[in-house]
Amino acid sequence: MKYMSHNEIRETWFRFFERHKHKKIDSFPLIPKDDKSLLWVNAGVTPLKKYFDGREVPESRRIVDIQKCIRTNDIENVGVTKRHQTFFEMMGNFSIGDYFRDEAIEYAYQLLTLDEYFGIDKDLLYVTVYPDDKKTIEDWISWGIDKDHIIPLESNFWEIGEGPCGPDTEIYFDRGEKYDPDGDALEKFKNDIDQERYVEMWNNVFSQFNAKEGVDRSDYKELPSKNIDTGAGLERFCCIFQGVDSNFDTDLFVPIIKHIEELSNLEYSGQKEFKIIADHIRAIVFALSDGASFENVGRGYVLRRLLRRSVRFGRSINIEAPFMYKLVSDVVDIMKDAYPDLKTNRPFIEAKVLEEENLFLKTLEIGERKLKEIIKKSDKIVSGEDAFKLYDTYGFPLELTEEYLEEANLEVDVEGFNECMKKQKELAKKSANNISEFAHQNKALLEFFEESEFAYGIYRIKSKITGIFSDDELLSSLEDQGYVAVERTCFYATSGGQIHDTGMIVGKNFKARVIDVFKGPNGQNIHKVKILDGKMKYNDEVELVIDKEKRKKTEANHSSVHILQYSLQQVISDKIKQAGSYVDDERLRFDFTYNGKISDDTLIEVEDFANKMISQNIIVSTEIMPLEKALTIGAMALFTEKYMDDVRVVKIGKSVELCGGTHVSNTSEIGKFAIISCESKGSNTFRIEATSGSNIKRRLYNEIKPYNDQMVDLLMKAKSIMTDAKNKGIKLDFSVNIDNSEPTSYKDIIYNQNELEYVKSELKDLTKKYNDLLEKQALNNLDKYYDKIETHGEISSLILKTYNKDTSILKSICDNISNNKKDIFIFIANIKEDDSVNFISKSNCEINAGEIVKQIAEECQGNGGGKKEFAQGGAKDSHNVDKCLKIIEKVLSKYE
Repeated sequence: MKYMSHNEIRETWFRFFERHKHKKIDSFPLIPKDDKSLLWVNAGVTPLKKYFDGREVPESRRIVDIQKCIRTNDIENVGVTKRHQTFFEMMGNFSIGDYFRDEAIEYAYQLLTLDEYFGIDKDLLYVTVYPDDKKTIEDWISWGIDKDHIIPLESNFWEIGEGPCGPDTEIYFDRGEKYDPDGDALEKFKNDIDQERYVEMWNNVFSQFNAKEGVDRSDYKELPSKNIDTGAGLERFCCIFQGVDSNFDTDLFVPIIKHIEELSNLEYSGQKEFKIIADHIRAIVFALSDGASFENVGRGYVLRRLLRRSVRFGRSINIEAPFMYKLVSDVVDIMKDAYPDLKTNRPFIEAKVLEEENLFLKTLEIGERKLKEIIKKSDKIVSGEDAFKLYDTYGFPLELTEEYLEEANLEVDVEGFNECMKKQKELAKKSANNISEFAHQNKALLEFFEESEFAYGIYRIKSKITGIFSDDELLSSLEDQGYVAVERTCFYATSGGQIHDTGMIVGKNFKARVIDVFKGPNGQNIHKVKILDGKMKYNDEVELVIDKEKRKKTEANHSSVHILQYSLQQVISDKIKQAGSYVDDERLRFDFTYNGKISDDTLIEVEDFANKMISQNIIVSTEIMPLEKALTIGAMALFTEKYMDDVRVVKIGKSVELCGGTHVSNTSEIGKFAIISCESKGSNTFRIEATSGSNIKRRLYNEIKPYNDQMVDLLMKAKSIMTDAKNKGIKLDFSVNIDNSEPTSYKDIIYNQNELEYVKSELKDLTKKYNDLLEKQALNNLDKYYDKIETHGEISSLILKTYNKDTSILKSICDNISNNKKDIFIFIANIKEDDSVNFISKSNCEINAGEIVKQIAEECQGNGGGKKEFAQGGAKDSHNVDKCLKIIEKVLSKYE
């Protein structure tokens, strides 16, 4: 078997299948198209689902590709195992209703073993098969695979809920005795236990059946159009054909790792830090090239986490300065032949990575120092308060804190962290009142008249400190926490319902975090700051930088408030008037007056109207004009507000309002709008909560999560009933089609509410039907109970010990037998799964059922009793049941 580079493996893969009439297609982008259920393309077949489910017809029914993929569900294993990657490539050959099992196995065998292709000795190949898939076993044997190399495994059946499914066969490569020091690898392999000798190369799925809930797999109907779906990991092929120990030792990674050696001045000997960085930079480069970006939510947050992990692990191997951007060229050089776009996008990717590194490094050093101080004073658990301070003050993510603590064998109180987060949000609501109180009672601020200008539309600005305040004093310097005024600021102060900006003020000798901004008594924007490093002084030249993402999201929500008000007036009534609002980067709240009722259907219509307006890409304009003119042109105003002679007017299409807040420049920046809830506040006042853009998925998910959680519980109960019924040979039908798509609108909340009630009703019907059939089944099989009846002189007895039977069914059995047989005493001890026991007794003879049950229950440390004819009881522990049944035997022996 010859050495092959990754490019040679690619060329061989494509050459073989193109010779066998497969159409070669390029890899799809990592960002899924028309599939909101996924953050990333995470499998080779993912972009091809539209062909397999019939939504689109492919140009060719035979396809070959090598698909880029990202998976981050087990990111903690990257660098720990030999084959875990976040970014990987999946080689695949696919048949959509064309060839099937025989050809797929033939192609796999020929490609792997023929000298003109991969040239592997067939004796080094092992295959796993689904035990019932006799045809696949026959095919492998016909191609010369030894019977001892064919391993049947129950797990070799691909099935995800209802729909296409089928057996699969996996191909493994024997890496030799070097990877089997204990000589037990084959035995582990046969028992589906991890080992290092036999490595999976390729999986062939034979999609031939249609899975149905409640139908036994052996009874699945065959699909009219059968498909082949395969996947072969390129990184694993490289590991095998390059004869190395792990994927990280292949030519896909080595150049990157060598560069990390140079940057760290350390020699690589398998350290996880090298592997994590090399893996993560590959994922980052490809994701950015395909259109992703660093953000605080969704796939953007995944990228941000990958980069921050890399930077953190880089520091642990002595790389202090920005370095990830330097590794971009290594990834491009390795992959440019297969992905030419990387070369074109390289400057853009490097710039983005460097910008993100610098952003993170600004706060990382201080955060790390503070965390180390916390670790020194902590015993086993770091408090949620400390973890929250790291997050809130130093921008140190919780998951990064958790990773540091894991290395120090410590844990973090996540529940405490969440509680601090909750308290912060509650305090934020009271912030305006507290700030107002400070502003109007602070003597130093009251006497401060230096002018300060607020600049709209910019995110960073150079300025000079004109005032520092703390404890009612005007200070010359600040080292801890206080209040600051500057000549010119880009930080918006809380007003008009819009929350303040946050960000940084940086001088030559200090760094400060801006945590609040409010209007001072004399009109200046006053910044509440925490000094992170150094000392701030009066007259310092500074740079102010707001949190851009937060501002943009706040602007999107603020413009959405204006659009919402206009939509309400157009859809419901032009008499609707604003009664208040609140806007931050996560949500918007709009209070309004209306004399009437508002239905869910009406709210959906309002939401649709707003989104139609947003989709028109309307330019948002602002203009300063006299108040009288503004009112003349129909600008909406809050009558509770006091306005200056000159006012700022915001126009969004036909929506015209007086507003001093910040807004998007075009409605296209909003993206999408979604209502979260609507409630009556009394006195003909309503409150709508909503959000926009990238917040929608998370906010809607949190809103519907309680319904989903209840839904899961109900479906698990239904599944348990269906399983029990199947095991008892009872046929039941239960089919509920749940919409698992990403929530995007208020309609999804209503859908989940209605769906929950529907499933509750269906489960109730299922439970009743099952119990009825179970009772019918039991009563149809009474012969097995009659066979166990024993005679004791003139009376008979039926003494049973059962396991986890339904009590109502057992009562029905007792009733039926006692009604059909005279002079019989019946006693049943029914042991439950939790080891408790229930007693049921029926008597139509002289033996007193109530006395017997009471005696037996007391012997088992339980209680019970009843009448002579019928009694029941129970105990928490069933250990004494056999002993107690002997007591009954003694009672019965007196009648013999």
